Amino acid sequence: MIRLAGGAFTMGEESFYPEERPLRRVKVDPFWIDPTPVTNRQFAAFVADTNYKTFAETPPNPKDYPGLDPEMAHAGSLVFRKPVGPVGLNDWTQWWQFCVGASWRHPQGADSSLEGLDDHPVVHVTHQDAKAYAEWAGKTLPTEAEWEFAARGGHDDGRAYQWGAELAPEGRMLANYWQGAFPVENTAEDGWETSSPVRSFPANDYGLYDMIGNVWEWTHDWYVQPKAVEKKKGSACCAVSNPRGGAKGDSYDPHAPGMKIARRVTKGGSHLCAENYCRRYRPAARQGQPIDSSTSHIGFRCVVRGARTD
Repeated sequence: MIRLAGGAFTMGEESFYPEERPLRRVKVDPFWIDPTPVTNRQFAAFVADTNYKTFAETPPNPKDYPGLDPEMAHAGSLVFRKPVGPVGLNDWTQWWQFCVGASWRHPQGADSSLEGLDDHPVVHVTHQDAKAYAEWAGKTLPTEAEWEFAARGGHDDGRAYQWGAELAPEGRMLANYWQGAFPVENTAEDGWETSSPVRSFPANDYGLYDMIGNVWEWTHDWYVQPKAVEKKKGSACCAVSNPRGGAKGDSYDPHAPGMKIARRVTKGGSHLCAENYCRRYRPAARQGQPIDSSTSHIGFRCVVRGARTD
């Protein structure tokens, strides 16, 4: 793990998506963080030691999902499938398919395997799966503030990307994201159509890899709209120390009132983020993900707060 000294920084972004606003000053204490997302090799060691079974490997209980189509009552997960022709960008079901048998062991569907993927980030893990691994490893999941502080690599100058103002400076591919017109054309200029082995792209200035692109990463925080930091009367400092996000009851999706599944913050974007869709391959970008979601593009990394004991 890499130790970060902590400090104050400006969280959020004003130029992209409304959920990233407003800009606010926050401060985080020192912490240790994994240099890469947790890999299939690492997750396999956890499973071998504990016999843990992930959410995607467990058939859903119909009692937990009233009205569930019996055809969907099987163990499985969401896998990205490239459409055969042009589709609208407002219907994610055109490129996401629930695949029976898909799991961290079978990332592209029941007939796929982990052959050659030991050093790729583990995917098809829910928030609880990530938390279970973290607890086994003597770690925890980062808060959104800790994650964003780490992703910025020590830069607090308003740059959009961890390396500067341009996504691909001088045409260089510095992260695993989608090149071309999502979701039908991927030119793979970065060398990868799906996930890539960790450390395939340059680390940021903290020595951390894949903080941008490759896979989304779970954080500890419930997903709520950020609030402006109120400056205390007579105080020159208005940074909030170690924010922990909002409340679970405020994290439900208001656009899906019938789906009462709480959401946690995911950060970093993935190999499916493109310039024409989901430009969330930035430190400030954030997304609310239902806690029971497992997909082929969500993973995680861990932190330890305070002094390490190992």
